Amino acid sequence: MADAKKKLDELSDVEAAIEEIMGDRDPGGEDIDIDLTDDFDTGPDTGVHQDEIAALTAERDELRDKFMRALADAENSRKRSERDRREAENYGGSKLARDMLPVYDNLNRALESVPEDMRDQAGGLIEGVQLTMRELLNIFEKHGIIKVAPDLGDRFDPQIHEAMFEAPVPGTKAGDIIQVMAEGFMLHERLLRPAQVGVSSTPG
Repeated sequence: MADAKKKLDELSDVEAAIEEIMGDRDPGGEDIDIDLTDDFDTGPDTGVHQDEIAALTAERDELRDKFMRALADAENSRKRSERDRREAENYGGSKLARDMLPVYDNLNRALESVPEDMRDQAGGLIEGVQLTMRELLNIFEKHGIIKVAPDLGDRFDPQIHEAMFEAPVPGTKAGDIIQVMAEGFMLHERLLRPAQVGVSSTPG
């Protein structure tokens, strides 16, 4: 009998607990929506102040600008170094090339000074000079040295010609080349020596 009473008391306690729990529910039986974020600020300001964001943005833009400038400077330095390397390769020997031109002139004069009646007797010597001249021209061409050899009647060009004298010559016009005294030479795109010429001064 005592055990039955004890069980009834326990059931009553359980029912009371159930009623206490059910008392937290609304009449419609729906769970009460408890907003756990009510105590937190969920607005646009998440703890980092706007002035700090602006400062970080400005610092980022400044670093980006410095990086782009450094990148541009590096590219310009690379191009400048490449240009300097090409110029040193093409024109580094210009002084030596200029000093070699009198050798060409002397060989050319030696060939022109041999009279026709002596060519058979000095055939071997002339052939040796001609071979030397040909080899010298091959070396010139290998290193980008090109002859500037105007023909008679060509127009005088002050960029590549040097007028040594002027004279009126019938059948020519002022500015025509009437004599070539020495051939000129170019080293790639630079003038080593202008061709030395005589120019007509005949009035037009």
